[in-house]
Amino acid sequence: MLLDEGNRLFDCKVNTVKTSTSALTAGYPVRANPLLAPVPRYNRDNLMRPNNASNRMFEVLFDHAEPSPIDDPAYEPYGNLGFPAGPIDRPWIYTNFVQSLDGIVSLLGEHATGGDISQSPEDRWLMDLLRAHADGILMGMNTLREEQRLRGADSRGIVFQVVDPTLRELRRKLGKGRDRNIFVTGAVGLDLSQHKVFDGDVVDTAILTSPAGAERLQAQGGHAHVTIIAAGDKESFDLARAISKLREEIDVKYLLCEGGPTLYGSLARLGLVDEKFLTVSPIEAGQVVPPEQERLATEQAIPLLMRPTVFGGTGFTFDQVTHWTWLSCRKAGDHQFNRYRRKRGSGSEIRG
Repeated sequence: MLLDEGNRLFDCKVNTVKTSTSALTAGYPVRANPLLAPVPRYNRDNLMRPNNASNRMFEVLFDHAEPSPIDDPAYEPYGNLGFPAGPIDRPWIYTNFVQSLDGIVSLLGEHATGGDISQSPEDRWLMDLLRAHADGILMGMNTLREEQRLRGADSRGIVFQVVDPTLRELRRKLGKGRDRNIFVTGAVGLDLSQHKVFDGDVVDTAILTSPAGAERLQAQGGHAHVTIIAAGDKESFDLARAISKLREEIDVKYLLCEGGPTLYGSLARLGLVDEKFLTVSPIEAGQVVPPEQERLATEQAIPLLMRPTVFGGTGFTFDQVTHWTWLSCRKAGDHQFNRYRRKRGSGSEIRG
């Protein structure tokens, strides 16, 4: 239950964290409301600024997490952000998603990105803050392909990195080095030269794949700077083993997963998700795509097109559901920013 300022139920004290407009909106141009007027394509990685952003601030409703690792003014817009020591045999995995009030993470069609759900400069800024603490950003290849599709046939896609200058400097102070993008893929028909993220000039990259997928990638040549981590047998991919290898081979201690839902569901079923940051946007979308929504070519043949939630793929039974501690809650305008930590020993991880 979220409380208006001044209420004290459940020992939830409301604290206001004020910040200047520039700290939250630098680099994000003005945009119109996409529900009211046509707008250019946009996404959560390059979110445009709402006209009323100058009146926004984070309000800390409660926060029971660890203290920030260093004392730095970069934390002022959000407040405290720290992480526990992770396991020794794999990275500590935290995820970041935005969803509608009814749990939808993508509208599909031409407005399929998280930015279309979020419509919040604070959410985009928080994405940078979470990236600043990560040794790697984990994604499925579909996330990269969707970003490339939005930019047109001639685009080579984007790189996923910290944009805000203050948070780039925070990342440097935390000793994190260059941003690292990590992709999970079977590498069937994947041409690394078609995606600029694999050029090696902006971010470091790694690919998690099967042994057969690794052979296909190595046969391409010309991308020696891309770290290829194989796990499994032939075409079979072992995600849990690949995650462990990230810690063993390239020293990834803190891993941020940005999706999509299928990858998140796979990690969750293996019991590998330790924390989740979840932004709730004050919009309601509905799960079934309405008939008046224009479909992409890849959506045309699906009779009942369902919008995804955070957890893609096969879920849990009643006896297997996982349990979480609500670690912190903030708000900015009508958006809610939650943090949850997995309660270990509850539920059943499904392996294999």
